[in-house]
Amino acid sequence: MSETADEPVETQAVAVGDGVHADLAGDGEHADPAGDAAFVATRPAEADLPVLFAGDTGTLEPDVREVLVRLLRQRYLSAGAQPAHWRTLLAHQPVIESRLHDLYVRLVVDHDRGLAFKRQVRDADVPVPVLLRDEPYSRVETVLLVHLRALYQRERGAGEAAARVDLEELEQTALSFADPTSSNLAVRQREIRSAVARLVRERILEEESQGRYRVLPIVDVVLSVDRLTELTRWLREDTERRERAGGDGSGDEPAPDDETEPDELEVLA
Repeated sequence: MSETADEPVETQAVAVGDGVHADLAGDGEHADPAGDAAFVATRPAEADLPVLFAGDTGTLEPDVREVLVRLLRQRYLSAGAQPAHWRTLLAHQPVIESRLHDLYVRLVVDHDRGLAFKRQVRDADVPVPVLLRDEPYSRVETVLLVHLRALYQRERGAGEAAARVDLEELEQTALSFADPTSSNLAVRQREIRSAVARLVRERILEEESQGRYRVLPIVDVVLSVDRLTELTRWLREDTERRERAGGDGSGDEPAPDDETEPDELEVLA
């Protein structure tokens, strides 16, 4: 089975309900054996298998192995940024998907956004060993994600090809949600810059020039519209509570139910 993300998955990836599942093989009861044979690659003879290192018993070509490794190591593959890997993925999607399934990992291919990412299987009929882990976002990182998702939504709605943001705008946004009793601006700025650096590493932001970033489409998946609304409301209420209480010193609290993690974009444990 192949999973296609026609809509952002919800928190779960952050989010949230599963995406639409498309059966690439069709209905097994009505399958055409002759038609199936045309789509099932024959297993190459042992002498024809690629041997890439001593003792290699793998059956995938080097470019397919590379895509498989990148899917496991990276947050996602992008058709725009990695066109060669994207073409390889689409050409060999069934076998790549099968290898991931052997690890209890699902492949999600979002053709509309040109993104492919993985998701840990959590609904199997047997106990499943967890290969991927969630990395919860801090409060500052959550604030920035909410701002970036809203900015991306607004700019795309206005017909802009891309959404861009300056470091100064990100700092001011994060500071507006900061602990009102905290007077150490330098510490806060370091936290914000560290949060920005993480979003760059995870390829949610791309630095185009010093202090200038482009918001990448994956933010649309990390935070769905419903999740964006929920977190925006929580941030406002939490900030008001802090102001009424005069600040409680816990400037890095997680969002309700600890669901500020990108379940959709998991990483190796």
